[in-house]
Parts: sequence; C-alpha cells; structure tokens
Amino acid sequence: MATEKVYIYKAYERFWHWTQAFLVLFLALTGFEIHGSLNLFGFETAVTLHNNAAWAFIILTIFTIFWHFTTGEWRQYLPTTKNLKAQAEYYIFGIFRNAPHPTRKTTLSKLNPLQRLVYLSLKILIFPVMIISGLAYMYFRYVKDGEVVSLGIRSLERVALAHTLGAFILVAFVIVHLYLITTGHTISSNLKAMLTGWEELETDETETHDINTAKDTLGQKHNHPEKPETL
Repeated sequence: MATEKVYIYKAYERFWHWTQAFLVLFLALTGFEIHGSLNLFGFETAVTLHNNAAWAFIILTIFTIFWHFTTGEWRQYLPTTKNLKAQAEYYIFGIFRNAPHPTRKTTLSKLNPLQRLVYLSLKILIFPVMIISGLAYMYFRYVKDGEVVSLGIRSLERVALAHTLGAFILVAFVIVHLYLITTGHTISSNLKAMLTGWEELETDETETHDINTAKDTLGQKHNHPEKPETL
C-alpha cells in the first residue's frame, strides 16, 4: 500500500486540540485538589484556577462549535455502523497481530467509526454535563446586589456526582487516547501530524498512479500548450 503526505489538520484544529488537552488536564489537576486528592496550589487557589480554566474551556468550546459549522467539519462526527465491528476487533485483537487497518483516513473522513461515536458522545453528552454541572457549582449560591442569591437547587449531591463521574470518564479517555496515538505508522506519526498538520496517509497504488499521470499531463499541457488550428 502506497502512502502520500497530506495536509489533514488545519491550524485552528490543532490549536483547539492542544488548548483543549491542556485545559482538560489542568481542570482535572485542580479538580482533584479541590476534592482533597492532591495538594499543589492550596484549596482556595485551586478553586480560583479551576473556575478560570473552566471559563476558558467554555469560550474555546463556543468558538470551536462556530468553526465546525462554518467549515463543515461537523460532518466528521456523523456516526456510521460501516466497519464499526471491524474497527472494534482491530483495536482488541488486530492491532497486536499487525493486521491492516479496516478503515482508511482521508481529509473528508478523518475519524474511524469508533472514533466518531466516542468523540460525538464527548461533544453532546460528557462536555455538556461537565459544563452545566460546573456552572451549577459556581452559582449554587452567589452574591447579587449585596445579597446571596440561590439557583433553587436544594442539594449539590447529584450535581457533584455527575461532575465527578464526568471527570473520571474524561481521565479514562485521555489515558486511552495517549495509548492510541502511538498506534500509527510509527510510534510518533500521529503526534507529529497533530503538531504539523501533515500526515502520511495510505492510498491505493492505482490511485497514486492516476494522480501522478494527471499531474504529468497537466504539466505537459502547461509547458507545451497546443497551437490553435488554422484554416
């Protein structure tokens, strides 16, 4: 199988990915300190840092939603059952047997069927739960015009459980994600692609031959334009 170097991850896409990764890890770090699992910044400082990072995450999410819909990249997350079973079997068994990848990445289809389901679930379920429960935490009780105002939530127990469960799911996702980025053509090829935007993608040899032939034909026409016929 031949390969071709393709510019697959745009500049904003890479900025969003790395900024989101940093914010998720930082929110997890400060969140666990708020829960008493760590002691790095001190409780009050951890709360302030966590809240500021949360607002940064919300702003990033708003801009990214706008980017996805204006560029059409939202289509990358449309779920499909085609090759879904084959993809799951590849991750469970095939990857350890050096089996060929069941799906081929392209600029129009960057995610395999399993990635589509996981990333779509993060975007429409986990992230909204984290944001809504986080805002409920922030404004459960807040000061307005010198008075303490309540959101009307009797107890934060369910909010806390939802927020904590979402945090553990995100941590589990990050761990699995860190492992899977090492399963490209080389151990660092996926990482380099998300840093530079360029990735070596598999392509059929016949497709490569047809592309090169078309390029050569266009080049010949450019260098030796046909003379118009004369009467």
